[in-house]
Amino acid sequence: MTTADGTTSTTNTTGTTSTQGTTSPTSATGTPAPRMPARQVTALIVLLASQFMMAADFSVLNVALPEVGTALGFSTGALQWITTTFALCAAGCTLVLGRVGDHLGRRRVFTVGMAVLAVSSLVGGVAESATTLLVARTLQGLATAAVTPAALALLTTAFTEPSLRTRALGLNSVMMSSGFSVGAVLGGFLTDVFSWRWAFFINIPVALAAILVVPLVVDESRAERRARIDLPGAVLVTLGLFTGIYGVTRVGEEGFDLVAGVALLAAAVLLGAFWAVESRTADALVPVRVLRKPDLAFGNLAALFIFGGETALIFFTGLYVQDVLGLSSLVAGLVLLGIGLGQIIAGTVGPRLLQRVPPRTLLGLSLFLQGAFMLPVLWATADSRWLIPLIATQFVNAFFSMTAALSFMVIATSSVGSDLQGMATGMATQSQQTGIAIGIPLISAVFAGVVGSGTVTAAEELSGIRTAVGVAGGCQVAAGLLLWRALRSRTLS
Repeated sequence: MTTADGTTSTTNTTGTTSTQGTTSPTSATGTPAPRMPARQVTALIVLLASQFMMAADFSVLNVALPEVGTALGFSTGALQWITTTFALCAAGCTLVLGRVGDHLGRRRVFTVGMAVLAVSSLVGGVAESATTLLVARTLQGLATAAVTPAALALLTTAFTEPSLRTRALGLNSVMMSSGFSVGAVLGGFLTDVFSWRWAFFINIPVALAAILVVPLVVDESRAERRARIDLPGAVLVTLGLFTGIYGVTRVGEEGFDLVAGVALLAAAVLLGAFWAVESRTADALVPVRVLRKPDLAFGNLAALFIFGGETALIFFTGLYVQDVLGLSSLVAGLVLLGIGLGQIIAGTVGPRLLQRVPPRTLLGLSLFLQGAFMLPVLWATADSRWLIPLIATQFVNAFFSMTAALSFMVIATSSVGSDLQGMATGMATQSQQTGIAIGIPLISAVFAGVVGSGTVTAAEELSGIRTAVGVAGGCQVAAGLLLWRALRSRTLS
C-alpha cells in the first residue's frame, strides 16, 4: 500500500502498517518487542497522563453538579450546560485543531493546549458565578480539543515500530476510557472530602508538569509539506458538529421539538456542504480520498457506539446507585471502579490479543460483547444486593469496550502516512468525543419516554433505567454484528 506521504508499506496480520525494510520483532519473528529507552518511557508517561486528565475532565464534575448548582446559582435545567458546554467544544473543534497540529507542530499545539487547561482550571476553581464557570468549561473543552489529538499524534509518530505503537495505543485507550469512570470516582471523593472546586484545581499541577517535561522528552512533529489550512472546511465541519450535537442534546432534554429539528437539519446541510467543499479543495482539511477509506469510515462509526454506550452506562449507573438504591455519590463512584478495572486489564492484554486477532475482527466482536454485557441491567432490582452482579457484568462490559476502543484506534491510525497523522488522530478523537457528547442525551430521551415528566418514584426510575440501558446495549449488539459482517466482507485499505 502507498501511504499519503509517498512511502510504500505493507499490512501485517494485526492490521497495523509497517514500512518495508523494517521488521517488527513481535509480528514478524514472534520474539519480544524491543524495549523502550528511558526518554520514550518518560514521554509515554507524560502524554498518557495528559490523556487521562482530558478524559477525566468530562466526568469529574458529574457527581458534583448539585453542589455546583447550589454554590453558583444554577437552575436545575441549566446544570446540564456544565457538561454540554465542555462536550460541544471538545467534539466540535478536535478535527480542526488536530489538523492545525499537522501544520504548526503537534508538540507546540499540545503545549499551548496544556497552558489553556491550566488557566481555565484556575478560573473554574475560583469561579463565583455561573457565567464564569461556563467560560472555564468552554476553555477546558477547547484545551481538550487541542491536546488530545496532538498527544495521540505525538504517540503514533514517536512509536513507529508496530508492536511498540500498538502497546502505546493500548495504554492510551486505557487512559482515555478509564478516565471517564475514574473521573466520576475522583469527583465524588474530592466533593465529599474537600470541595467541588478541587475538581478544577487538580488539573493545574498535571498541566504544568506536562508543559515543563514534554519539550525535554518529545521531539517536534509536523507534516513535511506545509500547506494552507482549509478555513472553509474548518468552519463548516465545526459548525456542523456544534449544531448536530446541540440538536441531539436538545432531543434528550426536551424531546423532538422545532428547535431540535432545525438544529439537526442545519447540521446535515453544513456537513453536506463540508463534503462538497473538501472534494474540490486541494489542501482539504480531510481529503475525500481519506473519508472514502472504508476502514476509517467503519472504525470511526464504531467509536460512536463504543464511547456513547459506555458514557451512558456510567451516567445511568450513577442514577441507579443514588436515586434507586439511595446510596451516596461516593459509593456511586466506587461502584464505577469495576469499569475502570476492566478497562485497565483490557488495555494491558489488548495489544497481545491484537497479535493473534486482526483488529477488524476484534472490533466487531468486542462491540457485540460490550453491548451483550449491558443487557443484564434489564433484570436489575431495587435491592442493594444487586450491586454485586452489576459490578461483575460492568467489569466484563468494560473489558470489551476497551478491546473495541484499541482495535478502532489501530485501524484509524494505521491507514495514513505521517503527514496525515494529526488528521487521522483528530478524526479518531472527534469520533470519541462526539460519541461521549451524544450518548447520554440519546439514551436519556429513551429514559424520559418511559418515566415521563414531573415527580418520578424510585420504581419508575428503575423501569426507565432498565429500558434506556437495554436499548443502548441492543444497539451495540446490532452494530457489532453489522460491523463484523461488513469488515469481514471487504478488502480494506
